[in-house]
Amino acid sequence: MNEWFFEHVWITYALIYALVTYVYNKVFRVRKLPLLKDAIIYLLIGVGSFILLIFQMFGLPIILSLSVAVGLMLLVRVRYFVEGRAKRKAQRDAEGRANGEA
Repeated sequence: MNEWFFEHVWITYALIYALVTYVYNKVFRVRKLPLLKDAIIYLLIGVGSFILLIFQMFGLPIILSLSVAVGLMLLVRVRYFVEGRAKRKAQRDAEGRANGEA
């Protein structure tokens, strides 16, 4: 698979950029920034993605590592969703029993 990434450099760069941007938006972004600051952040993400691309070309598993990070983040989101749904259902059941007893 590393050979394919080596042959398709632009696709590899775009994939690294997309994964790093997702991690930034879900983990490090706490509030909306002004447009110029936002542009600077994404420009710096692009420069950092280029550095990660170089590491990927030398054989380090950058895309695999970023994919694992994004996968774990998605797993946590699914877990929070399921827990929230179970909690809401438990609250509805408790309210139903409280209203039924009254």
